Amino acid sequence: MSVSVTRPGAGSGGRSGFHWRILLGRYGTLIALAVLLLVNAMVTPNFLHMQTLFVNISQVATIAIVAVGMTLVIATGGIDLSVGAVMALSGALAPLIFGSTLGIANPAIGLLLAIALPLTAAMACGLFNGLMISVLRVQPIIATLILFISGRGIAQVLTNGNLQTFSNPLFSYLGTGRVLGLPFQGWLAVGIAGIAFWFVTRTIHGRHLLAVGGNERAAELSGVPVRRVKIGVYVICAFLSGIAGLVVVAINSASDAARNGNLMELDAIAAAVVGGALLQGGRAPVFGALIGAVIIQLVKYTLLANGIEDEVALIAKAAIIVAAVALQQGRRE
Repeated sequence: MSVSVTRPGAGSGGRSGFHWRILLGRYGTLIALAVLLLVNAMVTPNFLHMQTLFVNISQVATIAIVAVGMTLVIATGGIDLSVGAVMALSGALAPLIFGSTLGIANPAIGLLLAIALPLTAAMACGLFNGLMISVLRVQPIIATLILFISGRGIAQVLTNGNLQTFSNPLFSYLGTGRVLGLPFQGWLAVGIAGIAFWFVTRTIHGRHLLAVGGNERAAELSGVPVRRVKIGVYVICAFLSGIAGLVVVAINSASDAARNGNLMELDAIAAAVVGGALLQGGRAPVFGALIGAVIIQLVKYTLLANGIEDEVALIAKAAIIVAAVALQQGRRE
């Protein structure tokens, strides 16, 4: 006589709950996006107008660009709190170059330097983070907190705390240009996500990145250059933050070091987690980060467009992160 043993929750009800957890884990982000779009279409004035679309694309693009870099960092089991400060530093340098003697005398060279120098400075910040974490073994949250505090201070010292304005139509195209009728920075964010997806899924460096996040010790024993991977991923994240900083400056034709990238680290982490990144590492859903960025922006827009204070948006973002972390349990089933 055979005896069958049934685990608790293994009946139809248990299986149903199990399947719902998996479905929410896999498709919860898309469901949340669909609900947000539907709610806005019904209750938010002028939500379906093209001008509203342009505004949201312009604002979500910078979150998405930084969120892609943050996703790569989180995939290694790290975190980067300095992305907003790097944006401020990058954005502060460009107007200074345009206003310099060289920038005025030779606009073409000034344009090249206004892009190259800020991005070089951003990568130097990423190198600092990477060396602190991989060589000196400082915890990522502490190492990047140093630049979180000092980076924006450096930007404000460079600009004397003043608003820096400039006029350069070619540079401003980063923030005001249109391609096929849509904002250029939106296409830029999608292109960056596509390159990151190719990097993660089609290159040995991408596989090394995921291996480090999955099990750092095992990756090291397998010959993966863990230090180089960590340094590289923080440089990439800082580079993308530098690009986002330039986009913000290009949108406004002005740089405010006190505001550029303010709280971006929270938006980027939220977008990455909502998009499916696991905080313990080993997973890099870069296109999920794009969707997560759209959700974060739509939540903020929905509240503001319906007369709800901006402070409430911060609470909503926190609630979204809590929900996303809870849904990660379903992804691991």
